[in-house]
Amino acid sequence: MPATNAVPGTAGPIPFKDVVVVIDNDDHDDGAEAIPRQPAAAAAAAEEYRGIVAALPSKLPGTPQRMRLYQGSWFREDWVLGFVAIQRRFAPRDGDVVLASLPKCGTTWLKALAFATAARAAYPPGPALAATGGGGEPHPLLRLNPHDCVPFMEAVYFAGDEARLAAAPSPRLMSTHASFSVLPASITDNPGCKIVYICRQPKDMLVSYWHFINRSKSNAMSFSDVWDSIHEGTYFGSPIWEHILEYWRASQAMPDRVLFLRYEDIQRDPVKNVEKIAEFIGQPFSDAEKEAGIVESIVDLCSLQRLKANSGAKNAGFRRVVNVEVPNESYFRKGAVGDWVNYVTPEMAESLDKFLADKFRGSGFTFAE
Repeated sequence: MPATNAVPGTAGPIPFKDVVVVIDNDDHDDGAEAIPRQPAAAAAAAEEYRGIVAALPSKLPGTPQRMRLYQGSWFREDWVLGFVAIQRRFAPRDGDVVLASLPKCGTTWLKALAFATAARAAYPPGPALAATGGGGEPHPLLRLNPHDCVPFMEAVYFAGDEARLAAAPSPRLMSTHASFSVLPASITDNPGCKIVYICRQPKDMLVSYWHFINRSKSNAMSFSDVWDSIHEGTYFGSPIWEHILEYWRASQAMPDRVLFLRYEDIQRDPVKNVEKIAEFIGQPFSDAEKEAGIVESIVDLCSLQRLKANSGAKNAGFRRVVNVEVPNESYFRKGAVGDWVNYVTPEMAESLDKFLADKFRGSGFTFAE
């Protein structure tokens, strides 16, 4: 095994799905039991804040897409329940890393890259990765979806799965689609927690979202509705320029605590950006690791081609994200930069570019192309 700079004396991260919860059990001496998500637990977690959420302004009542106005943005009601639970109950830990994004901005890819990087001591991504990990078992990313390795915080709290998060060894990896202002102060004001944010060219983001949402067991959306959601400020609730600018400004003010990445930059130079992630989370690659090609092995392990190639069993069926069922295979489509040209007219593209340029004017932020 090559030399590693992974944090010594810790056991994490491990795939969230593999975390075993230790409970007090008078009938069992060891007290260890794997506890799956339980519908009753989810109902209890949701019910605790149901009254708070029910008092918020709403639209589309009586439909599966009921929206609630929460902290200035419209979100699905079930996601708001998760946000409220996070704000009130999240217990931070030094070394926590939160991966943040808008939907369809490279979330799945970032989860894979971050997990493979942070967990490389326990699960080496070397030449034998197609066969086994560090303990003779397949590497987690060869048997699990990246979302099984790095959970959405809002889904954890909505589903009543907090015990599993508490039992996860440090350092913990988590993800969220929440805006920076919705995150609790226990994360944003905590020097022990770090945030990695990824954004994507909106035209590609919209095309990807349109494909994704129409594969879910949610209400289908026309492409024009998805496209118009940017102008209307309704793409996943908050205006995307606010979501992006909050993290952008935080990264400028606190570069040691918030890392801002662009999907297109990672595509152009994945090795450089994986090294940047490792440095930021406090696990820089050693010279020995670089010489052994460990960074390149991580990039290969997490490539769209390999994730799709290993998509058989792990991509069968649906997964529940908060309260929406999504086909596993929908997480792996093209991942291409510039695919929007196959769906968007030049006039539409120019109009959106001008609209967003005005929103970002003076911020110093620009999208990669």
